[in-house]
Amino acid sequence: MRIHILALDGLFDTGLSVTLDTFLIANKLSARLMGGAPRFDVSVVGMRKRVRSNHGFSIPVEAVSTASKPDWVIVPALATSAPDELLESFDRADVIDARTQLCAWHAAKVRLGASCLGTFHLAEAGLLDGHEATTNWALAPLFRQRYPAVRLDESRMLIPSGIGVTAGAAMGHLDLALWLVRSASPELASLVSRYLLADIRSSQAAYIIPNHLAQADPLIQRFEQWARANLKSGFSLQDAAGALATSTRSLQRRCQDVLGKSPLAYFQDLRVEHAQSLIRGSGLDLESIAAEVGYGDGATLRTLLRQRLGRGVRELRADLL
Repeated sequence: MRIHILALDGLFDTGLSVTLDTFLIANKLSARLMGGAPRFDVSVVGMRKRVRSNHGFSIPVEAVSTASKPDWVIVPALATSAPDELLESFDRADVIDARTQLCAWHAAKVRLGASCLGTFHLAEAGLLDGHEATTNWALAPLFRQRYPAVRLDESRMLIPSGIGVTAGAAMGHLDLALWLVRSASPELASLVSRYLLADIRSSQAAYIIPNHLAQADPLIQRFEQWARANLKSGFSLQDAAGALATSTRSLQRRCQDVLGKSPLAYFQDLRVEHAQSLIRGSGLDLESIAAEVGYGDGATLRTLLRQRLGRGVRELRADLL
């Protein structure tokens, strides 16, 4: 499998290094333990002769024009969490050239993968329109509003699609690299995972901070404040809209536009977050915790935690050990 990693100035150092290291380890283990030749021919390519990482390290790159046609192209993230900085980067000449090149690769049937904010480059080029995708959960509201034609689900860590695959925030670079190794050999991916002490994660829901998402919109921020004050008493769309001096329809529409979910679903996100905090930081039993977040019994809360996080109470408490 021939893979190009597209390096742009200011990229996230860890994203590049963990991707390169994953394929390096996969090649070594393939040759040493599985009796096969290295499976991954990896090149770092750039739109300019000189590329520097976010920490200022010079990255040796091969010119795209001289590189052979790849099977896959991976787009690492730029190192920023600020929406304004990310949007400004789209006007850089090298980034504009990169979008043009991504479209050319796509037209040539090359598969495309991106992690974290790298997914924005694919979306900005229109390559994700009509497809499912995931991204850095912290900038999901911006992604959702800027690219309404993309079916975004930021709760998932990896989403294969018609053009390739997208992965979640920051260390999603590792998940994407392991996914590509697994697509070539599940056995090899298992070996690499054990050497790296890492497994492909199916969800990033457990890492999402609802408060951060709410800050993307004034109405949602006020709704979040109302919801936190009413977790114990329960959810009423009419009460929420009345307290916020808006209509139920407007609140539902705004939640969908910004968060990609209903007001009730976001209210349940806050319940889950608070329940996690109590499970890990209090001595309360499950029934008492359920009451604190507005549920009549612990079984209902247990089911919600399993549905949202893929983990149970024992697993959450085990994190503290």
